[in-house]
Amino acid sequence: MHCVKCGCEESKVVDSRSIEEGNSIRRRRECLNCKYRFTTYEKIEYTPIIVIKKNGLRQQFDREKVINGILRACEKRPVSIDQIEKLVDEIEMELNNSLEKEIEASKIGEMVISRLKDLDEIAYVRFASVYRQFKDINEFKKELNKLLK
Repeated sequence: MHCVKCGCEESKVVDSRSIEEGNSIRRRRECLNCKYRFTTYEKIEYTPIIVIKKNGLRQQFDREKVINGILRACEKRPVSIDQIEKLVDEIEMELNNSLEKEIEASKIGEMVISRLKDLDEIAYVRFASVYRQFKDINEFKKELNKLLK
């Protein structure tokens, strides 16, 4: 790590602290040449996840799109934004930890549905009805029967 004052490449770590819930490390360093102290940050670098849409187009995973879909399903339900963000955090972590760097949008939808089922049954049915594009009341009824079992 180069000193920001003199450019020397030699420094020592004086203090390290975990930040951002353990996702980053803040390090205080001291230049061995001029004794100037400076701060560096170390963060995990994730490879972007590519989502394959139904029409075959590929785009980078967008966390906000997932949150917005869940927010619509949870409208007027006793589900906090913190619960929604935690749900999306879990999905994003699972995607980052998988060996797949391209994933079909349908798999992400199923991940949301399975987690919403435990969080709020009404939001689950709302999301499932839009996501799975129920054609009539019978499809809706089948989903409700599964939930009741």
